[in-house]
Amino acid sequence: MIEHREEIMLERARELRKKMTPEEKHLWYDFLKNHPVRFRKQEIVGNYILDFYCSKAKVAIEIDGAQHYTSESLSYDKKRTDYLEGAGIKVIRLLNKDINKNFENACKNIDSIIKERIK
Repeated sequence: MIEHREEIMLERARELRKKMTPEEKHLWYDFLKNHPVRFRKQEIVGNYILDFYCSKAKVAIEIDGAQHYTSESLSYDKKRTDYLEGAGIKVIRLLNKDINKNFENACKNIDSIIKERIK
């Protein structure tokens, strides 16, 4: 049963890598892919698939679109963040508009957090 769940999650992560949103693509190709500290996209941690994850700094980056503003999604995101923070992972949540309208500052913020966590 556990192996089947893991297979399903692996397949879902692969699918999400192939179908990244424009904002995920922008952040990945224009910043994270060549960052000096390695990031992985659509990384499985526990029962969750993170948009981006840096294991060295234990930082997850989640890019939230409009679907994250329903009460159900907000509750799910809180549960997910609580789980990740309980595992010592810092969660950075960015809105699509952060990527589209304030990309440079979003990148500076990510970089600052990464540097602080790997000191």
